[in-house]
Amino acid sequence: MNIDFAHRQSAHCESGVTANLFMHHGIEMSEAMAFGLGAGLFFGYLPFVRINHLPLVTYRCAPGAIFKKVTKRLGVEVVRRKFRDPEQSMKALDAALEQQIPVGLQTGVFWLPYFPPALRFHFNAHNLVVCGREGDHYRISDPVLDQPVLCPSEDLMRARFAKGALAPKGAMYYLKNVPAQIDLRPAIRSGIRDVGRSMVKAPVPIIGVRGMRFLARQVEGWPQKLGQKRAIQYLGHLIRMQEEIGTGGGGFRFIYAAFLQEAAELLELPRLAELSRELTEIGDRWRELALFAARRCKGRGEEETSFPALAAILRDCADREEKLFRCLLAEI
Repeated sequence: MNIDFAHRQSAHCESGVTANLFMHHGIEMSEAMAFGLGAGLFFGYLPFVRINHLPLVTYRCAPGAIFKKVTKRLGVEVVRRKFRDPEQSMKALDAALEQQIPVGLQTGVFWLPYFPPALRFHFNAHNLVVCGREGDHYRISDPVLDQPVLCPSEDLMRARFAKGALAPKGAMYYLKNVPAQIDLRPAIRSGIRDVGRSMVKAPVPIIGVRGMRFLARQVEGWPQKLGQKRAIQYLGHLIRMQEEIGTGGGGFRFIYAAFLQEAAELLELPRLAELSRELTEIGDRWRELALFAARRCKGRGEEETSFPALAAILRDCADREEKLFRCLLAEI
């Protein structure tokens, strides 16, 4: 019971799954295009939300929002289901596979046995596609891997019902009634406006570029407020959220820059290609922040890795992104 599903590796699970599902239905879509249409780029510093007792820093929209926004903007019907009974969830998955329908799942990374132990952590919003079954094993197209893999039924069921924050509750979804042709241009404009508003017009000071500046002030004061040991823990958490959860700060900016390149061609707006190059440079700056912060965590005392220096990089990123996204909004 295998489906002829083309596996494509991607940088980020949800945008990769979204693009691959559309490709299966004959709609050409890159991961970058899915990420842009779904307004995946975001920034938020939410000190009242705790991850392992540390404040949440997020560089992307809420889990599930990319797929939801892409399908809504393109007018594609979607089937979504959640379950209380694990056995019923697996029967529903089998029923879809029997109809030759590739199915997207939300899962907990920790319980997926094909991930090396060092890469398993308790994150319950990992997306993948089930595209077949062989005996008691399911064929998985996990977009962060280079090849499809087999996963035992018991492990997949456990991953679908992982407990904790963002518990998937057996969530499954797939596309239905996809048009033969779709005009991406209105959705591109809508997606760009969505990201631009969240980055430079958010009404609260913890979102978008205002959130970056708020975080910069916090970083600057961590050593005095928290003490050196705790400040290093906070800084390490900042790096982990940027570079290890999904593709993080710099990585998401590289994906969005690729989206702007595609958008420039489809909308015939050369200015978007120029802004794409600028965003790539900003992504490099985020990676520089991660590098210097990692050196500080390892106890290297160069002046460029001091907490005030790291805060200055954050402010520079905020200034450059504010200019860029205001230009984008003006162009669109």
